[in-house]
Amino acid sequence: MSNTSSPVKAKNFSAPRADEPLPKKAVSPPRTAAGLLLTDSSLCPVSFNAEAIEILSYPAKLASPTNAQVLLAAEIRSKLVSQQVPSESHFVNEFRSGRRRYFCRAFFVDSGAEDPSHPSIAILLERGPSGLVAMSQVSRQFNLTQREREVLEYTLQGLNSKAIANRMNISRNTVRAFLRMIMVKTGVSSRSAMVGKIMMTQPQ
Repeated sequence: MSNTSSPVKAKNFSAPRADEPLPKKAVSPPRTAAGLLLTDSSLCPVSFNAEAIEILSYPAKLASPTNAQVLLAAEIRSKLVSQQVPSESHFVNEFRSGRRRYFCRAFFVDSGAEDPSHPSIAILLERGPSGLVAMSQVSRQFNLTQREREVLEYTLQGLNSKAIANRMNISRNTVRAFLRMIMVKTGVSSRSAMVGKIMMTQPQ
């Protein structure tokens, strides 16, 4: 490819008159709190945003993008790949970075690409709605059973009754029964109030 470029015609600019409003300054879009990574089939990062670096490298401070790429490759395997399943295609549902809890969602994209370095997996890292929820403390405080605790954890992740039922391999009616019991134990009358009650019990 040639490095030469066509000449660009200069544009004429004039200073604004006193009665003309000054042009508005461009406002950058707000940064998202979610981390996003694109990896190849070997889980080597191809592209990533600043939030992904911050989440996975905490508390380290990285000096260069090269260092970030090397570190992220290691952190993906140590934090995001499930150690209980001997396959690189199984990711954890959640993990912790410092005192914060994050949810991990992996999506397979363009799996038919022949180039092994082609982006094939998109990984989204989202902070949990309540930061670090001390579920052991919550279970003791409200005397929750193990199954009630599971239902509550999935509820805090934003899952609906159908999704919770699929995760726990139970019926939606059973999920609703667990939710009603949790509401009774927490002294509230709605699902949203139950979530709010749990949030209020967490240390700031």
